[in-house]
Amino acid sequence: MRVIVAGGGLAGSEAALYLADNGIEVELYEMRPNKTTGAHTSSDFAEFVCSNSLGSIGTASASGLLKEEAKLLGSRLIKEAFNNKVPSGNSLSIDRFGFSSKITQLINNHPKIKVIREEIKELPKNAPAVITTGPLTSDELCSDIKKMTGEENFHFFDAIAPIVKKESIDFKKAFYASRWDKGDADFINCPMNKEEYENFYNIITTAEKIPLKSFEAKYFEGCMPVEVLASRGKDTLRFGPMKPVGLFDTRTRKPEHKNYQFYAVVQLRQDDKEADLYNLVGFQTNLKWGEQKRLLSSIPGLENAEIVRYGVMHANTFINSPKILNKTLQTKANPDLFFAGQITGVEGYSESITTGLFAGINMLRHLKGEKLIELEPICMLGALLEYITFEGHKSLQPINSNWGILKKPEIDKKIRKNKEEKSALLSGIALEYIKEIRNGYFC
Repeated sequence: MRVIVAGGGLAGSEAALYLADNGIEVELYEMRPNKTTGAHTSSDFAEFVCSNSLGSIGTASASGLLKEEAKLLGSRLIKEAFNNKVPSGNSLSIDRFGFSSKITQLINNHPKIKVIREEIKELPKNAPAVITTGPLTSDELCSDIKKMTGEENFHFFDAIAPIVKKESIDFKKAFYASRWDKGDADFINCPMNKEEYENFYNIITTAEKIPLKSFEAKYFEGCMPVEVLASRGKDTLRFGPMKPVGLFDTRTRKPEHKNYQFYAVVQLRQDDKEADLYNLVGFQTNLKWGEQKRLLSSIPGLENAEIVRYGVMHANTFINSPKILNKTLQTKANPDLFFAGQITGVEGYSESITTGLFAGINMLRHLKGEKLIELEPICMLGALLEYITFEGHKSLQPINSNWGILKKPEIDKKIRKNKEEKSALLSGIALEYIKEIRNGYFC
């Protein structure tokens, strides 16, 4: 048996490895480096193109719960993400280069995977296929998907934050700390007083942006350009990515002095295992590169920062999943065709990985003539699949894992009033359900 996997990103790499590990011959198509996307910087598989963070580790968070579900279902990529973890408090941030290099090695050396460095321009017709071409799917393949489905694709814009060299940061002004001094002090913090923030705000609201292309921009709220946030009001950034609450420079003040805080703070998160590179947290941007340099130079501690990657913005594409997909990620029109990853309307690294794994699981069952798995929305993966395939949507928009989409069973009213207890209870229910699914289908 042979399966085509189109796209070597997070979802495609996960699907390919799962199928190959289970004895299926896989042809993995990836157009890079012959054709680039404008967002990727290498030809490696499973490249992280935006932030290097997969979000919280704790299962009391929606993101952490999804990762734990993926681990229980046997995700290779989540395992390697933990193997390439860099310090970032209670979140899973990775050495993006080490991670993608390892996944590339696993794929290239797998005896069941044949890598084909070509672009898929139309949906495969003579072999089962998993389409994971992601939010940067080529125009040719988009056109062929439209022909098959009769449905228009949607577009939104995604943005990437700048990365700077640690050695160029002025630590006479910047300092290491975590919010409320919890865990290790893994973030670099650049504090601002009111005058410095007002100067920063004046620059960001008057800076020139790179013109967007032909179609109208629909920004994804979970990855909003920092200049768009700034345009919503003078204090929007101070209550968002630049909030100063709970951050203290312990060289001058102790955390117990909670009455003291800065006016605004820019945080930087480690981006590689060697801790040479740091990305600006929440600073996705579409400003012209010269303007980005001017803006970063106005941040205390980053006056002479060496920028190794400027922020960029690119159009993302996703299908009308409610019309096209079943909750199994199998297409309604063709049982041999599955979709996974961001092209389905999920947003985020963990979400892409987990849907790639689930598509691989169901494709294997399809090839064996077994009943496909449909997950109930009492687990985070099931809730995501329920959301993106719900036919009642007037207009599907990209979705991250979040508690709002999870189906909540009846729980004690007292626990409902306590957010942490409620999250822990819902996580426990979800993980027990995933264990039952795993034991029932895979053992």
